[in-house]
Amino acid sequence: MSYIQHGTSAFRKTSLALFAGGFNTFAILYYTQPLMPEFSREFGISPVTASLSLSLTTLVLAFSMIVVGSLSESWGRKPVMTVAMIAASVLTLATAFAPNFHTLLVFRIVLGAVLAGLPAIAMAYLGEEIAPGSLGAVMGLYISGNSIGGMGGRVITGALTDLWNWRIAIAAIGLLGLTFSLVFLFLLPPSRHFEARPLRFKSLLRSLGSQFKDPGLLILYALGFLLMGSFVSLYNYIGYQLIAPPYSLSQTLVGFIFVVYIAGTFSSTWMGKMADAHGRPLMLWIGLAVFLCGALLTLSPLLVIKIAGIIMFTFGFFGSHSIASSWIGIRAKREKAQASSLYLFFYYAGSSVGGTLGGTFWGAYGWHGVVDMIAGFLVTALCLSLLLARLHRRQAAA
Repeated sequence: MSYIQHGTSAFRKTSLALFAGGFNTFAILYYTQPLMPEFSREFGISPVTASLSLSLTTLVLAFSMIVVGSLSESWGRKPVMTVAMIAASVLTLATAFAPNFHTLLVFRIVLGAVLAGLPAIAMAYLGEEIAPGSLGAVMGLYISGNSIGGMGGRVITGALTDLWNWRIAIAAIGLLGLTFSLVFLFLLPPSRHFEARPLRFKSLLRSLGSQFKDPGLLILYALGFLLMGSFVSLYNYIGYQLIAPPYSLSQTLVGFIFVVYIAGTFSSTWMGKMADAHGRPLMLWIGLAVFLCGALLTLSPLLVIKIAGIIMFTFGFFGSHSIASSWIGIRAKREKAQASSLYLFFYYAGSSVGGTLGGTFWGAYGWHGVVDMIAGFLVTALCLSLLLARLHRRQAAA
């Protein structure tokens, strides 16, 4: 059985299907982020409580990714991904009709479990079905779907909330999700190289434990936690500051802040190339330094400087994450996919912990408190990157 080659009809269908899947998954995951001030206003809850609408989802997602990836070894790649996308879209529609915040949280918690179906499996499907020489192109489209979906979901909900209300905005994301799910279902070719295997959870746990023996991998897991914890914290609470005086921006304008993700789409590719040319340790340190400087710039009361800081912050995050995540596959000697899954586990755990902890700092100290927390995370990350560079040099010299 031949693999899917670049330029064929099957390749174009696969690329479009995975782009739709990535867009759908990340639009649904992050649509609550610009709506947190609306939740605080309508339900009379604090910012830290409103942040649970994202933090709990990403926490459940983190744990589910490890399990769902194993389930697909027995149940198949495309069936699990398709069911996950349709179920997530239906749950999003149900969330639009949640009578109170507690019900909304229940829907979002279940959503975290089903959303894991695509990111946990997509790369395995592509690795099995796409010809090695064509893998980079389709992987790039999948990742761009992730980025554009995360940005698009936030922008759409912000604009529609201004035009109507947050319930209509969420319903629109759910309907869009169902449309993209059907595109995925009908376009994605069925697996031709997948071989079902029985579930063996004991061997899974044993191999998971082996991934914690390498100090370099432990540092990379910690970096994923710190990077995403910092990133989500800023975007969770910047809306509260920009909607309030002296800025008094509309939900639409706050939603359009997420257009700066374009800077991240560029930096993840560009810094990856620079890492190949100048070495991962140096470029990771530079990316983290840019990340930190961007956070500090958002302390300026001038809106134009604050926005410039957000752009710089986003550039540094995506560049650093690109380098750290690609380093996992180089550092791991065996079970590379599992090591990558663990990196994503800590990455999304960082989103949950950092996103909620940032709300505590916001409530106690305002925007300065949020930035102080982020600075603490990133200074720790800078120190860990220096330690990782030392381990890298030792490994290279051995």
